[in-house]
Amino acid sequence: MTTEPDTTEEAEPGTPGAPEEAAQDTADDPSTETAETAENTEQTGSTATADADGGASAQLSEAEAELAAQRELRERIERRKAEKQGPIASGTKLTGTAADLMAAVRAVESGEKPAAAIAFRAPESRPASGSGAPAAQPSVSPSLAPSASAVPARRPQPAAPVVGDPKAVDAVRGVLTEGGAPDTLAPQVVSTLGEGADGQLHADPWQLLRVAGVRPEQADGFARALLGAECGPDDERRGRALTVWLLEQAALAGHTVLDAAALTTALTQRGVPDPDTAVQSTVAEGEALEFQDAVEEAAVPAADRQNAEEDTDDEDSEDPERPVRVLIGLERYALAEESLADGLARIVNSLPKEASEDWESSAGASGTGSAAELIRAVAGHGLVLHTGGDTARAEPAALVTAARSLGLRVCAAAHTPDGRRRFAALLAPEDASDADSERNSEPESVVTVAGLLAGAEGPGRDADGAFALDLLVVLDAPQLDVESAAMLVESLPDGARLLLSGDPAVLWSAGPGRVFADLLAARACPHIVSRTPDPGPIGELVSGVSVGELTQVEAPGKEVVIVPVRDAGEAVHRTVQLVADSLPRALGVPPEQTQVITPGHGGAAGTRALNSALKERLNPGPGRFGGFDPGDRIAYSPAPGRTVPGQIVRADAEGLHLECGGSPVVVPKERVELSVRHGWALTAHQAVGLHWPATVVVLPGDAAPSLTRPWVYTAFGRAERHLSVVHGVDQALAHAVAEVPAKARTTRLPGLLGAQVPPTG
Repeated sequence: MTTEPDTTEEAEPGTPGAPEEAAQDTADDPSTETAETAENTEQTGSTATADADGGASAQLSEAEAELAAQRELRERIERRKAEKQGPIASGTKLTGTAADLMAAVRAVESGEKPAAAIAFRAPESRPASGSGAPAAQPSVSPSLAPSASAVPARRPQPAAPVVGDPKAVDAVRGVLTEGGAPDTLAPQVVSTLGEGADGQLHADPWQLLRVAGVRPEQADGFARALLGAECGPDDERRGRALTVWLLEQAALAGHTVLDAAALTTALTQRGVPDPDTAVQSTVAEGEALEFQDAVEEAAVPAADRQNAEEDTDDEDSEDPERPVRVLIGLERYALAEESLADGLARIVNSLPKEASEDWESSAGASGTGSAAELIRAVAGHGLVLHTGGDTARAEPAALVTAARSLGLRVCAAAHTPDGRRRFAALLAPEDASDADSERNSEPESVVTVAGLLAGAEGPGRDADGAFALDLLVVLDAPQLDVESAAMLVESLPDGARLLLSGDPAVLWSAGPGRVFADLLAARACPHIVSRTPDPGPIGELVSGVSVGELTQVEAPGKEVVIVPVRDAGEAVHRTVQLVADSLPRALGVPPEQTQVITPGHGGAAGTRALNSALKERLNPGPGRFGGFDPGDRIAYSPAPGRTVPGQIVRADAEGLHLECGGSPVVVPKERVELSVRHGWALTAHQAVGLHWPATVVVLPGDAAPSLTRPWVYTAFGRAERHLSVVHGVDQALAHAVAEVPAKARTTRLPGLLGAQVPPTG
């Protein structure tokens, strides 16, 4: 590891910014100004223990109510399952988002609706809320709007903006003006609340909190303006709205449910005088669901276990009650986890009986290493997990080749177009050359997850709406959120095999859930650990980071260079110098092949500051296309949590024309501000699943609190040939690697799956 001498002049210290949450608390995409989640949400997610005597003091009526609620939830899930059993048209066996996507694809294929008219609603992304006191007349930022999902097609397809009924929009605009809120929010309100939105706002002003970007203090100000003296912190409508808002903020932080005690604590911090009543009212109105999950004995404090045993002895009870924790969650994520657990159990239990000698022959042809183990595991099990670094992708590639040789229908899905290209290069040459080309007339065997789910890529679906596949290999599996994973699993036919492969040390998914980590913890299926290390000094460095060690590696070819800096201003200066001068001159890596990675969007050395400085040096211009010029590097976000690097080509009446991964993309002008930002500098969350010949990781002093081991591992691991670390955090880097793991996420998947599939040991 080489340390570059400190030769730059002293610069003005940068102002502290808002560094990105390293546990991927929100989807890190251009539709959000920061990647932080509200302080109250962090506190909500970090509290996991309820009062020990809560369950013991429950009254019989409360227990009956809980049982009734659980029965209702189960009945709803069973109805959902039952809807899939009857004979239905192709694609309609899917539900939820998968059904919406399939219906849209069918509409385009049949000619009923042009592709440009299809607009899919994505999970709403809300920026962080402030922790200060509400202002006297809070206002809602008109620049914050919900982002729509759009999958890049093989030819440019402009995304249609979401527009509501003009009369409804006008009516809502009047209510917003009356309440002192920007009337530019009217289309968003109509899109979110639907028919009669103006009446809903008059009846319950806190419904405004459902609109992406609106914060509690702003909704409170709006309610005060409409209700006057009737407005108070104890209003049950406010309690319900804040409960839902906190659950949605928790979902942005990765949780699918919250501990009830943590939720009530967060409500108290938001000024709700009776948080327990607020939660129960929200559950009673059907806006949230309540669960009671059994707690493993090891997770219960010894003192509590002893007290429970004494109570049992005193009451002479035959069966001691098992401790439970009360969880609160939104229905969409609760049903997604239920559906995912059911689908995974179905895959595990519906493996076809194929000739084992054929699989054994293929495993033997792959040698005796991890690839052979993987092939044998997939031969005998419907669900298999595979972990390893980037080089270990050769093992799933060997599996794909072996399955093809047996005549099976195989598809591999990566998180990004770059991942698709890199995996295709490991397979037959024709796959590598045609992976991103229209010349390939056969259904693609290497796709992106988003493209596969949208129907834009992949083998298509059978008469029941299931993928026409025998084996699905999902790469970058840690990036699967619970809804995407549920859609994939629901779309697999009975008898199909599923391999989830990925690096467990990278940052988790942008969306809620930690599917891959939960499955590893549940031990519900075979787990093959690759013995293929990533090569070279960079591979040695990131391997150490993955186990909590920041080691100094030998880098004779300057593969790893440390650049010490004193402040954020110097960090920006040195970064531009590295990208524009040092790396091209010393290593022959041009600026377009070097990626800058930094912890957050804000601050004196965040992506905004770095992109501004890099544009001025590498592609100066007036920014005549909404701040962009032809030749600018950009980060395009077709949906929350997804980032596609690209370049500005031109702009016209249709919108901003981009080139992303060799494919043209048109972004309508009204979508540019939300989905496109300059891309010379990205955050680690945006860079997941991508690789560049050289990367420059910038660590200004104000980034120290946001660093975690997964963040460092992800950022350092994006480099193929060279890694420069612009280092200004002193010992905070080593501390983060050694002692700061990923922030915990509260989910139900391990328990749901454990009830249906016993651990494999």
